[in-house]
Amino acid sequence: MTQEAEVPGKRVLVLRPDELSPDDRKMWREIRTESGAPANPFLDPEFTAAVGRVRPGTRVAVLQEDGSPVGYFPFERGRLGQGRAVGLGVSDSQGAVLRPGIRLDARRLLRVCGLSSWEFDNLEAGQEAFAAHAAEELASPVVDIGEGFARYTERLRAKSAGFLRQTLAKERRLARQVGEVRFVYDARDPAALRALMEWKSAQYRRTGRRDRFAQEWITRLVGLLGESEDPECRGVLSVLYAGGRPVAAHFGPRSRTVLSWWFPAYDRACAKYSPGLVLQLRMLQAAAADGIETVDLGSGPARYKESLKTRDLRVYEGVVVRAVPGGAAHWLAREPARAARRFVRHRPRLAGAASRTLEELGRLRER
Repeated sequence: MTQEAEVPGKRVLVLRPDELSPDDRKMWREIRTESGAPANPFLDPEFTAAVGRVRPGTRVAVLQEDGSPVGYFPFERGRLGQGRAVGLGVSDSQGAVLRPGIRLDARRLLRVCGLSSWEFDNLEAGQEAFAAHAAEELASPVVDIGEGFARYTERLRAKSAGFLRQTLAKERRLARQVGEVRFVYDARDPAALRALMEWKSAQYRRTGRRDRFAQEWITRLVGLLGESEDPECRGVLSVLYAGGRPVAAHFGPRSRTVLSWWFPAYDRACAKYSPGLVLQLRMLQAAAADGIETVDLGSGPARYKESLKTRDLRVYEGVVVRAVPGGAAHWLAREPARAARRFVRHRPRLAGAASRTLEELGRLRER
């Protein structure tokens, strides 16, 4: 059901994603382009529409001035009006899509949306309305391949010559010892996708982390994006085969120019060949040839990201809280745990010990 409200100088309609008109989707994309932000698939209307099909609380606030849209704010609404970014936990770019020059008060926007809080963990840079509520700034490494893969590998050799040389040598050894190596950039292979999910679930359990593929909505979302033909937001399954079977795979959404590094995994039986890194280099080469300019590796530390990246984007984690019961409930339920994670993350030795503990717990669960 459509809701209407007012914020100073603006009319706000709160709609379900399936209530957005084709003109709204077109305007959303035009405003996004006009803003100069990267064409990240997570802030495309197609991604919000897909999340809306698996998360019933998904809504979009349409901001209007003089009857014309000037912004779109996608969100999810839970109990007590507690809100979160669309696809929180798997979305790597979050915020509002606003025409340049539009200014918002975050708490007033939440009030007209019926939200007591709004949580984000990958707020993109330039989101002034929400950035003031950020608790932490994070690095999100990216790989720039707009000048072509050859130019990228020149830069990679200059920065990490040993890394590139060793990865290519392992690919040759994989071919000799396991069988012919074949790579498919945009595979339509349900069996490979199932294998990817099984490998990734096992990795989550092994490292003591929550299994995302045990959450039905994430599995369904992957399926929907995999079926999408929308060039601005569709899933791409890339698979590395050796000896006729999958040994590594990646699934992630792409727009025309940005590919998100989302769910990578590999067969541990082939771990000594580093098939995940072989896959990634092959994927970067194919993506560059396919018009991709940026591969977003996502926030979170990883040694391979440091080797492959060309620069870092800045993203932000935090929550906007209104002084209402639902906002207080959110703070009490989430902020102590968030503060503890920040404390550990900024102390490398403690973070390493925590990671080893999680991995040991994961091994115990597998016994």
